[in-house]
Amino acid sequence: MHQIQSFAGESRRSFLQWRIRLLKSEPKALSMGRFGFSLACIELRLMRLQSAFLKTKFMTTVQAGSFLTLHYRLAGPQGTLINTFEDKPATLSLGSGELSPGMEAALMGLEEGVRTIFELAPGVAFGDRNPDMQQWVARKLLAQLGAAQEHYVPGDVVQFPTPDGHGTYAGAVMQAADHGAVLFDFNHPLAGHPVTFEVHVIGIL
Repeated sequence: MHQIQSFAGESRRSFLQWRIRLLKSEPKALSMGRFGFSLACIELRLMRLQSAFLKTKFMTTVQAGSFLTLHYRLAGPQGTLINTFEDKPATLSLGSGELSPGMEAALMGLEEGVRTIFELAPGVAFGDRNPDMQQWVARKLLAQLGAAQEHYVPGDVVQFPTPDGHGTYAGAVMQAADHGAVLFDFNHPLAGHPVTFEVHVIGIL
């Protein structure tokens, strides 16, 4: 709060210094007997400029570390993957890993209330596809991880627990072998693809 008050004070001092210079630039009008009228015109101009000045100074934009309330939609070549516009808005903190670095970079500088669409090139949003992220997993391990199913069909998405047990990550089934092992693709579904990133910034803190 102290920093906000200090910044507001500095902004007002800067504006008042400019105001004094403007008044000094009107000596002819002030000496012609139209003092009241001229002063009123100057004051009106000052009020309008002050409003624009302060609005620019205190404009809220997305910065590193901002806490955001927003709607967003992610779509790739196969269609929409995530869409919060049909439900409650998301709340997240930039820099916490909730959005990829490429998506965070796109948000920087956006003003509160803005709704826009970014077309992100392949690899920008979720990186390139990594062939090492395609791995065979034995049925026994699937059972130990609590991810065992009776049948696996290519395209199925299976949730796995993270090593610390506090989160999950997903793998898409690519192939199920006769001996029981299942080939999973642990790349993000949009990795290596162009991504449409639509966003509506509702609030910024």
